[in-house]
Amino acid sequence: MRHSNANRKLGREKNQRRALLRSLAVSLIDKETIRTTTAKAKELRPFVEKVVTKAKSKTLSSRRYIVSYLNSEVAADKLISVMADKYADRKGGYTRVVKAEPRKLDAAPMSVIQFV
Repeated sequence: MRHSNANRKLGREKNQRRALLRSLAVSLIDKETIRTTTAKAKELRPFVEKVVTKAKSKTLSSRRYIVSYLNSEVAADKLISVMADKYADRKGGYTRVVKAEPRKLDAAPMSVIQFV
């Protein structure tokens, strides 16, 4: 039974799942919209929103936290300089997940996740 198991495993072990979410988050921050499976998009949403909320404080400690969280200084710079100003007056809900047509190869449900 799946009682009290809130997150999706995505067919990976914990460290591989964390690396996948980090790379998806860096891609989303870089491109501001990406196309991925629906399950990955739904798992990515809270992962990214926590980082954007942290970036809004614009302190040295928040920058260090973001760099360690994402393993990317370029993404941290963009978050703090561009995204933090864009979402300064917004309390949350920085991303949206929109369903797209299924992937032709294996009919996996696909979605587009983007910043609002």
